[in-house]
Amino acid sequence: MNNYDMEYQTEKEYLEKSLRVIKYEMDKELGILSDRKHELLEARREMWESTVHYSDDFEKMMEISQYLSLIGSQTGSYRGTIRQIEKYKRMIFSPYFGRFDFVEDGSEETEKIYVGLNNVTDSRTLDIVVYDWRAPISSIYYQYELGRVFYKAPKSIIEGSVNLKRQYNIKNSNLEYYFDCNVKIDDELLQKVLCRNASPKMRNIVESIQKEQDVIIRDTDNELLMVQGVAGSGKTSIALHRIAYLLYYGMDSQVQSNNILIISPNSVFGSYISTVLPDLGEENVDQLTFDELSLKLLGTAVTIEKRSEQLEALITEQCQQKPKLRKSSIEFKESEAFAVILKRLLSYYEKHMVEFEDVYYDGKLIETRQQLKNMFYNDKLERPMIQRLKRIERILFNSIHPYQRPRVKKIEKLVQTLEGHEFDVKPFSRLMSIKESKRLYDKIRKFTEIDYFEVYKKLFTIDGLLEKLAVDLDLPENIKDISEFTRDSLRQGYVYYEDCAPLIFLKLKLEGSTEYLNIRQVVVDEAQDYTPLQYEIFGILFRYAGFTVLGDIQQAIDKEVELSLYDKIDKILNKRSSVQLYLDKSYRSSYEISMFTQKLLKPKQACISFERYEEKPQIIQSSNEPKMLQAVIDSTKELASEGYKSIAVICKSMQEASEVYQQLEKSIEVKLVSGEEEIQKGVLVMPAYISKGLEFDAVLVYDVSRENYNSELDRKLLYVACTRALHRLRLFYAGDVSEMV
Repeated sequence: MNNYDMEYQTEKEYLEKSLRVIKYEMDKELGILSDRKHELLEARREMWESTVHYSDDFEKMMEISQYLSLIGSQTGSYRGTIRQIEKYKRMIFSPYFGRFDFVEDGSEETEKIYVGLNNVTDSRTLDIVVYDWRAPISSIYYQYELGRVFYKAPKSIIEGSVNLKRQYNIKNSNLEYYFDCNVKIDDELLQKVLCRNASPKMRNIVESIQKEQDVIIRDTDNELLMVQGVAGSGKTSIALHRIAYLLYYGMDSQVQSNNILIISPNSVFGSYISTVLPDLGEENVDQLTFDELSLKLLGTAVTIEKRSEQLEALITEQCQQKPKLRKSSIEFKESEAFAVILKRLLSYYEKHMVEFEDVYYDGKLIETRQQLKNMFYNDKLERPMIQRLKRIERILFNSIHPYQRPRVKKIEKLVQTLEGHEFDVKPFSRLMSIKESKRLYDKIRKFTEIDYFEVYKKLFTIDGLLEKLAVDLDLPENIKDISEFTRDSLRQGYVYYEDCAPLIFLKLKLEGSTEYLNIRQVVVDEAQDYTPLQYEIFGILFRYAGFTVLGDIQQAIDKEVELSLYDKIDKILNKRSSVQLYLDKSYRSSYEISMFTQKLLKPKQACISFERYEEKPQIIQSSNEPKMLQAVIDSTKELASEGYKSIAVICKSMQEASEVYQQLEKSIEVKLVSGEEEIQKGVLVMPAYISKGLEFDAVLVYDVSRENYNSELDRKLLYVACTRALHRLRLFYAGDVSEMV
């Protein structure tokens, strides 16, 4: 028996031991679960039988509250036990994926550290059988080769040496093989992981995390972590594993899943990443798109354009027969100059457009105009404008003689429902007339009520105001057309996507917000797609949170973005500590596909392609469109027969995708992805902007003719589409091929 076989047998015995421990601990947790379920049901039954179901008696309400607190605690324990059982169930199939032998300085004992998805401790001996990949000591596995190493323990730095690193392939509780990494982490296992078929859900990457990725995942020193990464560098996977790490690390700091938020580019992407955290043994965290945020903050009284609708309009140039005007309007409203104008608008409104008046009641002067101004401007707490005005409103009513206060409240309640109704005024005749009461009410509310929507409209409706606020700033040559275009849409109750951020910004600055004060960590994916003003909004809403911001400036579809974006984000969010990191190695696509996609960029970016060699991308010509469609159909059938499970037909726009889908469904089973659907296996048709962040075994790019792809916006769309491919990339055209390919 050779050395490998002997070691294999030893490793197999350790695997069997690990499985026995996992099964023992799982059976123990199942027994605990049964007990906790019984206790929970008993507590609920006792509460139902022993307490009243409603009461205004304080002592009885306290009794109910105590029962609810007990039940809440028991419910939490019950759910925690379920989560632990689920972790054990997952680990039975593959308890660990790596090992290193560590000798701590000052000790002669060699510790064999097995690294897996979660901790496994034998409760009978207290031996740690498997270490969680997030544990401090596990960082050695990802960050070091053989030789001298150290890791940050909770109380000190631990130093030592690693004399063996080993990786495993364990499937269905069986050890397939292992290999040692004597010099550095070998790419053999990584090759196998990356060669798998793309899943309709994103996979966890704990087996293949590389050193530079692990540094990002484990960073707890910086409140703002910004990552610029090339397409396929694993940015989104890193972000999700970072969340899992922070939840693990946050057990001591009380950070839970409801304290973390992901800003996702769209609903499709949100669905795509939805299983990663559960696979890592953590609860999913909330996800939010900017479209959802706009709807939540701006309400349903107006019609709000979605980001995908804006992109579709730009791509198809159907912007209400005004494509150039719409584009210049977008560029202006997303500019830093416009953000400055909005801030000046707030200052101008505060100083010149809040019209205070002397307030009289019952013939007596309550407060003068100047006194109200002084109260408004001299607010030591620096409250938002509307909060200051509401404070003044309360002061005015409280300034009335105490015996009059109830009378004023009655008047206020009456006036709130006055318009369009008949009232019996007799009960109020001894107070003041309806006319007088309404006059008092209106007079006060005239300067204590501000509508952010109306403030924004004033910017485009008051002659000369925009120009006045833009002094020393560059305005577009067609600013009058932009103002008219905006004024018309707002009057019709339609809010374009580029108007959402300005409106939300004004609303938050005027009213303040307490909506997301519990959020402690925000992950912003596709960072290049957001404007400086949107980052201002994130800073206001999530002011107590740390940020992980990930993007790729080359994947900004509708605008030119430079690396200076991250400096701007740093300045806007203004955190105590921040760092910018770069990922220049792509792991998604084959070497041939990576080389092809790099040629699409102007200028080229620094990108190191992972050396997985496969078929070169194909550019397939057809004589006409029907034959091009047939070529696409033939390719999908061929690729499916070769075992590829996920095939994407990526089009330039949603309009084109819908048309192609209608033709393809006549011959093959195919699904159209428009922005709300869950990603599934099979053949999918979608526009390029929805494919961002996703990956597929094979990508078929439809109609890369010169007529269809000829602008810089088209170049970005083509780059995004082609970088979605793992193993196969084919581009189809009829007529003349685009100069870009």
